[in-house]
Amino acid sequence: MAIKKSELYSSLWASCDELRGGMDASQYKDYVLVLLFIKYVSDKYADQPYAPITIPAGASFKDMVALKGKSDIGDQINKKIIAPLASANKLSDLPDFNEASKLGSGKEMVERLTNLIAIFENPALDFSKNRAEGDDILGDAYEYLMRHFATESGKSKGQFYTPAEVSRIMAKILGIASAKTTNNTTVYDPTCGSGSLLLKVGDAATAKVTLYGQEKDSATSGLARMNMILHDNPTALIVQGNTIADPKFKDGETLKTFDYVVANPPFSDKRWSTGLDPANDPHERFKHYGTPPAKQGDYAYLLHILRSLKSTGKGACILPHGVLFRGNAEGVIRKNLIQRGFIKGIIGLPANLFYGTGIPACIVMLDKEHAGARKGIFMIDASKGFIKDGPKNRLREQDIHRIVDTFTRQVDTPGYARMVPVAEISDAKNDYNLNLPRYIDSTEPEDLQDIDGHLHGGIPDRDLDALKPYWQVFPGV
Repeated sequence: MAIKKSELYSSLWASCDELRGGMDASQYKDYVLVLLFIKYVSDKYADQPYAPITIPAGASFKDMVALKGKSDIGDQINKKIIAPLASANKLSDLPDFNEASKLGSGKEMVERLTNLIAIFENPALDFSKNRAEGDDILGDAYEYLMRHFATESGKSKGQFYTPAEVSRIMAKILGIASAKTTNNTTVYDPTCGSGSLLLKVGDAATAKVTLYGQEKDSATSGLARMNMILHDNPTALIVQGNTIADPKFKDGETLKTFDYVVANPPFSDKRWSTGLDPANDPHERFKHYGTPPAKQGDYAYLLHILRSLKSTGKGACILPHGVLFRGNAEGVIRKNLIQRGFIKGIIGLPANLFYGTGIPACIVMLDKEHAGARKGIFMIDASKGFIKDGPKNRLREQDIHRIVDTFTRQVDTPGYARMVPVAEISDAKNDYNLNLPRYIDSTEPEDLQDIDGHLHGGIPDRDLDALKPYWQVFPGV
């Protein structure tokens, strides 16, 4: 019997949320998602000698079920399940199932963990039988829970997740779907969070590509590793560490370069230079462009992406709008990037799309391959295309399609999109300022009222004249 995804996900979320009690969602998610992972790999890879995941004897989900109700259930899960799984598969930073400060102590912990395990005994969650080929039901469930936990986690805790709609846009406008990709094609996310953006880009490719990710937060990097496995990317290489101060992917002493790089870094990171002397960056990321300001890390991440691209590479980065117009050091960096032709396009997104912040963001597209011939930057102001969805805004299918189609075809659309010549951007009036309203007027025309029409009836000539294009197409109307 087929599983109806929406019902499965919503019941899973409701059950998990009910058991959460007073625990912070950002902490509780670690337990829920690890359980989901253990259930999935136990069902899918049990008794498979060449599986990408090793399940040690005594460390499967069935063995966890056997611990239900035991007075030392938390300690037993740590020793018999978590430790062997982590050791066999090089998974680090998994949560402590015996932590009384989070799970309660004594009877409270026993009941909470017992009930949590029981949720995943649902026959509908038997992934050995119900998972059709190509149907990523577990990966989708994982993403569903991540999205809900991000929403619940409040201001600073939701940054481990990039909304799926934004990830899809980035994957499509990168051009990876139309490129000739192989397993040697590389995709990298230097601030990968839970890996959702990285996976979306990988899924857009016509062939299985090689994924690389680095994430600063240890617990989140653990989630990303699990997420890769759940989405059938067990060979993806996810490492933990500070990308700016300690980038892990290198060829000798220089940064490794990739075909595609995507990122949703922390907005305006005030601590970006911790552990690094920017003036003496060993990887020369700022050498030709300028050093980002100490309290604004946006360009540090963008320049890291640029340095990590091959000479034919393409990149996309989500950044706050401030990078488009802030002056001083950032103005110098922006000018250098524009003059070298590395910025291919800018897409302004609606406000309040992202978990953890309500400020509007933009996607900055980088393209090294055609930089030398760049004569303009294609800009889209998509700030008004969205729907309200609870406390957040969300992009609809029509919004996604319009952005992708307009960017792909590079079609000028009044009030929405325009190819802006570099000559215009660099003139004395604009001085390399990329603020979208300078180039695209997306304001609605004023609704002028006709007093005579209100008083005496009839349709004003002005309104009739505005309909002339329609009369020409449909003269009989």
